[in-house]
Amino acid sequence: MQQADDKQAFSERLKQALHRSPKPVGTPSELAIQFNLRHPREPITPQAAQKWMTGKARPTDDKIRTLAEWLGVSESWLRFGVKPSDGSATKKRRKEISDSTFSEQEVAMIRSFRQLPAHRQALIRDLIEDLALDS
Repeated sequence: MQQADDKQAFSERLKQALHRSPKPVGTPSELAIQFNLRHPREPITPQAAQKWMTGKARPTDDKIRTLAEWLGVSESWLRFGVKPSDGSATKKRRKEISDSTFSEQEVAMIRSFRQLPAHRQALIRDLIEDLALDS
């Protein structure tokens, strides 16, 4: 039963990432075509894509890696639903932030953010993380 739940959870994350991609993909045929352009050595069929999208199957690790790179999400999130805790992407972002200077507007936003109650801060963080997936 756990494996079926894992496949279904993967399916939901995949559909979310496909919906947020620059060119949203909604059908198994579109998924197969777009995936095969990026992973030509082992093409998939629309039937395989259908199984991924409906939670009946989960792709192999190399295919998940291709999907993650294409859709701009982390492999750990796509595979397990876990955001990278302190991976290289997070370290890179921290370095970019520490190497930059904040504008007056950014400083004002941070001050305003700090004055919000904890539950509103959590909402803002979630919104920013969701929007970051779109970029």
